Amino acid sequence: MMTREQAQEIWEYIKGTKVAMITSHDQGVLRARPMRHEQHDFDGMLWFFTSKASDKVGEFTEDDRVCVTYANPSKATYVSLSGFVRFTDDKALIDKFWNAEAAAWFPDGKDDPNVALMGVQVTQAEVWDSESNGMVKLFEIAKANLTGEKPDMHDNRKYG
Repeated sequence: MMTREQAQEIWEYIKGTKVAMITSHDQGVLRARPMRHEQHDFDGMLWFFTSKASDKVGEFTEDDRVCVTYANPSKATYVSLSGFVRFTDDKALIDKFWNAEAAAWFPDGKDDPNVALMGVQVTQAEVWDSESNGMVKLFEIAKANLTGEKPDMHDNRKYG
């Protein structure tokens, strides 16, 4: 499990990238779909609105393992989170995260019987942070071309 400090460090990478790709197992085939996280902080749990009638509910009933990925090419940061899924229709949590975007998907409102939250309990994370200034990147590319070694243009960290 991640420490609070690690969760906060990961949050700094993902908070501005609201949409993640969620990968599940669909009858033995990996399937990814975009979903928008709903919280304003991260304690090791990610929250996404979903419909109880969606295909993903069945997929995660069969296999609750998940991979959640975030990419921010403009900052050259990439995050992969692994964990387990659970679904809830807890009214207090729905109220906490309800917003205009969720309302667009559920025109009957937060009391729609199909409204649910998909929670992802993150157990492992990996971050690639390639954000460095242009001169450093040019130097690394030039050095790689001269030496035949791969350029060192990123920092990779694992958590959990």
